[in-house]
Amino acid sequence: MENLIDRFGEGAVVFALALFIGMVFGAAAQHSRFCLRAATVEFSHNIWGPRLGIWLVAFSAAVFTVQGAIATGYLDVSNARQIAAQGSLSGAILGGLMFGSGMILARGCASRLLVLSATGNLRAIVTGLVLTLTAQASLRGVLSPLRESLGGIWAISGGPSRDLLAHIGILPRTVALIAGGCLVVAVAFALYRGNAKSRTGAAVIVGATIAAGWVATYAVAQNSFEVVAISSITFTGPSADTLMGFVNERQLPLSFGSGLVPGVFLGALLMAVITGEARIQRFEAQMPMERYLVGGVLMGFGSMLAGGCAVGAGMTGGAIFALTAWLALLSMWVGAVATQLIADARAGAGAAAPRPQT
Repeated sequence: MENLIDRFGEGAVVFALALFIGMVFGAAAQHSRFCLRAATVEFSHNIWGPRLGIWLVAFSAAVFTVQGAIATGYLDVSNARQIAAQGSLSGAILGGLMFGSGMILARGCASRLLVLSATGNLRAIVTGLVLTLTAQASLRGVLSPLRESLGGIWAISGGPSRDLLAHIGILPRTVALIAGGCLVVAVAFALYRGNAKSRTGAAVIVGATIAAGWVATYAVAQNSFEVVAISSITFTGPSADTLMGFVNERQLPLSFGSGLVPGVFLGALLMAVITGEARIQRFEAQMPMERYLVGGVLMGFGSMLAGGCAVGAGMTGGAIFALTAWLALLSMWVGAVATQLIADARAGAGAAAPRPQT
């Protein structure tokens, strides 16, 4: 790592690592059909089905590999933004609820939209652009004062206050063992619910890439004389920064986020081409465009308020047991399930309504 940094520089090394990790994530997410939205839809219908199984496998694998890396000394997340920086409990709750509702309306979370975009889904491309622009406006633009106001309602200091394991008093080794047992159960459940072995294995890889991102950036930070922020896979912030980099810069700044986004896109595209699943999909009459646009806005603002998306907060932050990340993930589930139940009730009422006579 020292030789690579001396030869190419920190930015280029981090970019290359993110590009590779992103390609693995994109390919595995496409093949496994990893999607939090699909899992919450099954749960709202009181169905413990294959999509829920895939999400449980990926989440368990993320916690197991990340906590295993911490327990064996390959990773230290005490300086990670999700723990070390000041956080917001109100932001996690409100942002999580908004994001969960938005991903139901848009039929996919931020990561799923990026993966679907690579397969030729025009709905995902348009919704993803709306999400990204809203996220940028929420981070640095006209929506940032509102985000800061909502986030400031219930703030929390960084350090042990945001470390859930410090509150509980459990060692990473113990958590890794528990998560390993959960992973075995989740894999068995996913296979029992009809998921193919290859898709279940791909879900394990999705979770493992979360640890790969943390370990890779930590290794660069440990061997660099410059300050390198340790991070892992997240989508709304990096997508916004990457888009602004393409728009405003003559040369794309090299960072983990700017390597991750194109990496995920390329990985998903390659997998879709190999499996013959790449095809153009447009907006249809039964899928109104305004529903996707509203969902994209809710996810863009909600993710910036919550501190991350379903992957960034839910898995990357959840795997290191950041308190706000777990609160955001719980809120995403609540928001998604509530929105799906409301949508089902409206659909049922519409079907039961008498047709007007002609």
